[in-house]
Formats: sequence, C-alpha cells, structure tokens
Amino acid sequence: MNKYMNILIVDDDQRMVKTLVDILQLKGFKAEGSHSPKKALERLIDQDFDCVLTDIKMPEMNGIEFFRAIRNIRPDVAVVFMTAYATNEIVEEGIHEGVIATLNKPLDINLLLGFFSFLGEEPSVVIVDDDPQFCKTLAAILHTRGFHVIEISDPHALYDFLKPNNQVVLLDMKLNSTSGLDVLRNIREKYSHLPVVLVTGFRKDMAASIEAAMKINVFTCLYKPFQIDELLSVLKTIHHKELGRFLKESLSKRR
Repeated sequence: MNKYMNILIVDDDQRMVKTLVDILQLKGFKAEGSHSPKKALERLIDQDFDCVLTDIKMPEMNGIEFFRAIRNIRPDVAVVFMTAYATNEIVEEGIHEGVIATLNKPLDINLLLGFFSFLGEEPSVVIVDDDPQFCKTLAAILHTRGFHVIEISDPHALYDFLKPNNQVVLLDMKLNSTSGLDVLRNIREKYSHLPVVLVTGFRKDMAASIEAAMKINVFTCLYKPFQIDELLSVLKTIHHKELGRFLKESLSKRR
C-alpha cells in the first residue's frame, strides 16, 4: 500500500525537507515538503495526507502549536515530531495530546521507512460475535471505512486469524459456546498487547465479567447499540497508539 501513502514533511531546514522527500519518493511513497508551518496548513486544507512529519522548533510556530492547528483541520492524520534539540517537557506535551512519537535527528531512515510501511498497512478488525446479523452489518460499515474485516462466529476458530500487529479484536462478552472473558484470557496467553475492545448488550448482567476483563489489558467496552462514530473514534485512537508502540519497539531494537 506504500504507493497510496501521502506524507507531508515540514521543516524550516530546506535541505532536510528535500532529502526526505527525495528518499520517500524513491521508495514509492507520495511525499511533499513545506518550509513553513502556515503554508503546510494550507496544503492540509486542500489535500489529504496520511502522516505529517514535522520539526518541533520552527520560526513561525513550534511543534505543539502546529500540531494543535493540524488537529483543527485534519483530526485523523498521524503526526510525528522530529528534533535535534527539544526539552522533555515539549516532547511529553506532544505525546500527551496525541503526537505519535518524537524522532531524534539525524533520523534513522530505515526506521522511518519501516514506520511508513507499517502505517500504510490495511488495518484489520476481527469481530467475534455469534449474532450473524450484527457481524454482517458492522463488517459492511467498516469495509466502507477502509478496514479489512474478519467475522468470527465460532470463538474457537479465532486464534488462527490473530496477528500481533495492526489488528483490533471486537469481542462480544456473551457467546453461546463460551464466555468472552475466557476468550480474552486465551488471547492474552499469546498476544499480551493485541488491542481488544469488549462489546456487549448486557451492561448489568455482564458487569462482573467486564470488570474482570478490564484488569486483563482491554482498551474499553462498548455497549450495544453503539454509535458507529464512537467505534471509529476508538479504532482511530488505538491505531495511533499502535503506531507509537511500533516506533518505540523499533527504537529499542536499534539501541
């Protein structure tokens, strides 16, 4: 999917911008650069980008100010900071507000290329629910939003479809053949960090199971009938957190 990725590089260092744009285009990505945050914001209004890679310290506005302005225009775009010198306070503020990660200059190009390739992978959602109509309806909606969807009615078949990265499990808590809590425990035996979102239409009846499940590293619980915008917001947040985890793990391996 690399050829469909569109990346905006923003830095007042013109040589840095040109070098990164040339490398990304050579590797099959769409990329363009801007030396001005204000002009970059105009580009974001006119065109969709998958990621903005931006310097933190720039004359017109700093990285935090730029990030907040991006959020007002393109709330879904992934933003990554890069810097040669930045205080921990600035970095932590950015991460707290939703920046994916901060990369130190000089940049590790192989790490960056790996990150953009990961970003370009089609996100996968596994729906584990024994209600076929619910699965079919939700899968159709998610397909139109660009997700690859796997529908699982038999939870015992789930484990053949799981993968450690770029996947989210929507797990119903009340299944015919087993409990959602038991399925979650089995998932955690193999994948400790795989994002799992609980789903149930039985808020009171499943309260104890949900409380127990929340202690086994689940992201949240959605109650049927939920709004699709609510689910999409959860999936976006998870995707950004997973991008940050990918970069953090990749950085750790290179140290």
